[in-house]
Amino acid sequence: MVLNYIWIAFFVLAFIVATIRLVFFGDAEVFPDIINSTFASSKSAFEISLGLTGVLALWMGIMRIGEQGGVIALFSRVLSPLFSKLFPDIPKGHPVTGSIFMNMAANMLGLDNAATPLGLKAMEGLQELNPKKDTATNPMIMFLVINTSGLTLIPISIMVYRAQLGAAQPTDVFVPILIATFISTLAGIIAVALYQRINLLNRTILLFLGGATLFIVGIIWFFSTLSQDQIDLYSTTFANVFLFVIIIGFIAAGIRKKVNVYDAFIEGAKEGFTTAVRIIPYLVAILVAIGVFRASGCMDYLTQGIASLVEMCGLNSDFVGALPTALMKPLSGSGARGLMVDAMSAYGADSFVGRLACIFQGSTDTTFYILAVYFGSVGVAKTRHAVPCGLLADLAGILAAIFVCYLFF
Repeated sequence: MVLNYIWIAFFVLAFIVATIRLVFFGDAEVFPDIINSTFASSKSAFEISLGLTGVLALWMGIMRIGEQGGVIALFSRVLSPLFSKLFPDIPKGHPVTGSIFMNMAANMLGLDNAATPLGLKAMEGLQELNPKKDTATNPMIMFLVINTSGLTLIPISIMVYRAQLGAAQPTDVFVPILIATFISTLAGIIAVALYQRINLLNRTILLFLGGATLFIVGIIWFFSTLSQDQIDLYSTTFANVFLFVIIIGFIAAGIRKKVNVYDAFIEGAKEGFTTAVRIIPYLVAILVAIGVFRASGCMDYLTQGIASLVEMCGLNSDFVGALPTALMKPLSGSGARGLMVDAMSAYGADSFVGRLACIFQGSTDTTFYILAVYFGSVGVAKTRHAVPCGLLADLAGILAAIFVCYLFF
């Protein structure tokens, strides 16, 4: 419903601004520009979706090998001590824990569309434990906020978009996204823990979150000592090595379990292909709306207005061009994806704005969309503190994205 209003608003505002430009300023080119943008945006959306098909098929296939090879179960056992503290109302050993982890794993790999069915399955399991079916439970809210904070270790789709749009090093945003999304997730966990009175000073939580925090701080300190060329080299090399190690590790685990890794890969890849095809109409719809919005001049007026306000406060306004992606992300993943692509197309994939838009895209997730879909799927109407905690995580992710982008680029 929210995306419906946003989509309509793009066209209505574009029409109003274009009419004003034509009537009061005699700009006869504005409406031809708008129509041309619809054709160009439609073509761009299809080409992007087509290019994404292979990568989604690859990583869905690798994920299926990891699942059948026992890697997912191993991760569940490793994370069980942490989960039992963050989700104290879930009985130990309950199968919903596995569904929660699978959803998080898909998010960590940047497979947004693959994460949704896994998240719905987890919500169904949590609803079985819910004594008040119309009210969100504490585990539901913790799960949703971690989900909406968008914890991403491997932003595959973002790197693919960067490659398609001509980035010299598509993986150079890997480490910045890792830092921003971790800060967003940490802020979300702290916010929910305060509401639910979960003791974050628990030894297990401190070991996991404290260790992860020190690791991220160490990354920030290390990269702050490097030159720009060294930052590009180290972050790109680490990202590529890490990705290849995951592929080899999942395949090795499948062989060890005597899994037919080829058949497992094909089975998962079919899901990836289906997912890629399914997003084509959504991407066409949002990119056309954004193209019309930009061609009418609305986007320029919006960013110029924000930039003027920021400059009046004495701040650097270089980040403003990417801000539409950050503002859209809590409302719509496809909308934010379209704005990210639009920013890279308009400013360049390797520009500061293009990179920051990618970091915004990877730092948080679609808060309102996830809350609506996940809670709606199980009939939960009373969301309690899920929305404020999710928005706090989003704000932390946006601020962290701006900071790390200035640090790295």
